[in-house]
Order: sequence, then C-alpha cells, then structure tokens
Amino acid sequence: MTPVLECVATLAGHADRVWDVKWNANGTLLASCGTDKTIRIWAKEGDNWICKSILQDGHQRTVRRIGWSPCGNMLASASFDATICVWDKKSGQFESSATLEGHENEVKSVTWSRSGAYLATCSRDKSVWVWTVDEDDDFECAGVLTAHTQDVKDVAWHPTEDILASASYDNDLKIFKEDDDEWICFATLSGHTSTVWTCAWSKDGSKLVSGSDDKTMRIWQRYDPGNMEGIPTHGEDPTWKSVCTISGFHNRPIYSVSWCHESDMIAAACGDNSISIFREDLSSGDTTQPVYEMVCKQHHAHDQDVNAVHWNPQQTGLLASCSDDTTIKLWKISGE
Repeated sequence: MTPVLECVATLAGHADRVWDVKWNANGTLLASCGTDKTIRIWAKEGDNWICKSILQDGHQRTVRRIGWSPCGNMLASASFDATICVWDKKSGQFESSATLEGHENEVKSVTWSRSGAYLATCSRDKSVWVWTVDEDDDFECAGVLTAHTQDVKDVAWHPTEDILASASYDNDLKIFKEDDDEWICFATLSGHTSTVWTCAWSKDGSKLVSGSDDKTMRIWQRYDPGNMEGIPTHGEDPTWKSVCTISGFHNRPIYSVSWCHESDMIAAACGDNSISIFREDLSSGDTTQPVYEMVCKQHHAHDQDVNAVHWNPQQTGLLASCSDDTTIKLWKISGE
C-alpha cells in the first residue's frame, strides 16, 4: 500500500499568514505564529484541537519563528521588529518575561539548544547571535557571529552537542562551536546555488538536511577526524560533505524541512503549496552515497505557500504544517 498524508485537523484562528509551527518536547502543545503579530498555543481536548491561549503585545511586527525550551516552560519568538521575546508560564499562563535586543533588523529564526543553556537567533543583519541562559533564566549575549555575507534565514542546534548550524541568503550553511569562551565558525557547507532557507539535523546529528531556493534538498554527512574516507581534514574538527542532492520533486523553493527522529523521515514544505516526505533507501547499502526516495507527496496541502512543517517528537507520523492561507494543518501518514 502506498503511504499517503491524511489531514486529521485544520486549525483556524490566525488573521493573516502563518509563518511557523513548533511542537513542545513532549508533543502535547503546538505553537504557531504569524503576520498578525500573535502566537497561538494549541492542545488536544477529546478529539479536537483547540486554541488554549493567544500571546500578543510582545511584538510590534510579524512574528517569524518560535522555539520551545527543552523543558517546555519557555517559548521564544523572533520578530521582524528586530527583537526576541521570551515567554514563560511561571504564573500558570505564558507571559512575556524578557525582550532580547541587539539585532539591527528582522530576526528570522530562534532555537534553543538541547541542553537549554543556549538560545540562538539569526537576522537579516547577516549575523547569528548566541545567548546564554543562566539558572535565573536571565539572558546574556555570548557571541555575535558574522560569518555570513547575507541575510541569515535559519539556525538549528545539533541534537547532542553544542554545535550550531545556520542557513543563509548567501547560498551557504555555516557550522559554529564554542572555542576558549569564543564562538567561532569552523565549517562552511557550499553546494546550493541559491538561498538556503532551512536546515535540520538527523537524530544522532551525523547528518544535516538543507532546503533551498534552488528547489533542491541536500544531505550533508559528518566525517570525524580519523574516519574521513578521503575527506580533507582540518585539525580536530569534524567535516561535512554533501552526499546526496534531492531534486526534481518541487518547482518552487523549499522553505522548511523537519527530520523525524523516530521514523527517520524528512518532511519538506514548499512554495508550490505541497508537502513531501522522503526517506533513505537502505537497499543499496552504500552509506557514502545514500539515495533518498520520496515516500509520499501531498500536492495541494494548503491553498498557498507552505511555510513550515514540524514532526511531533512523540507521536510518530504526526506532522504539523502552516501556510500563507492562514491555516495550520495536522497530518498523519497512513499506509506505512
């Protein structure tokens, strides 16, 4: 039986385009944000998903991205007003507890490290910022990273290490780490021929997937020193190599990718209104040149551009998406 994406819920409420959707760590809450300057928190009651709260008055312009803390007690939002707002629920409801300033223009993405010790943000000002989070939930800028030459679109923390990936309008991805109390860029991943909109790590962090304006996705494989298989080494740092280009499946830019850590499937959201699901074909047995096949595709997932997708971290096969059409949809893969 050929797998298909089945829409199990459509969530309406935003007054304009929805830019991002993110599940919390235990998969019980879904956050969404958009051009209407609000963040909505959704939860399931019985058989229905309902909006539990609306977070507003934190931003003056579009809320572009959101990110949950690993503990689920905080939510960070990145806005075109050049600020990041941190919301916590110490009072029982999510309320704005901090506003982080410093970026010169629109903040395009925000993400928490797995340890919860760091928050990363990126901006149209071409910079990536790393913020430290102390025991009192106070934030301090630990580094302003200027390795990119253009607008930085996305940032993603490695799932087990304090390593950060970023994607940019300059067609490249960068990899950062802390070295002697200073954050440095130690790898540049080149290969895309246009803007890199998005990136996501595999479960163990050995691979990174990126999606681009060039209508392709690339799989980047990590090679550690001493196990390089012919890949040039640079000191003691790992190196990443593009080992697979997934192309020919979309005719518009790929805006968002999400790597499911349970099923190992990659979801891609596209400007052609579609969602595609990919998985590695293990039949070849060649790990140096993996092949990724399309498991299924929903051609008209939304009425307009699909801006983001995110797999539920606990319920395998449950996917959230959002669109310019102002809706959020929840999908299940059937026939798997």
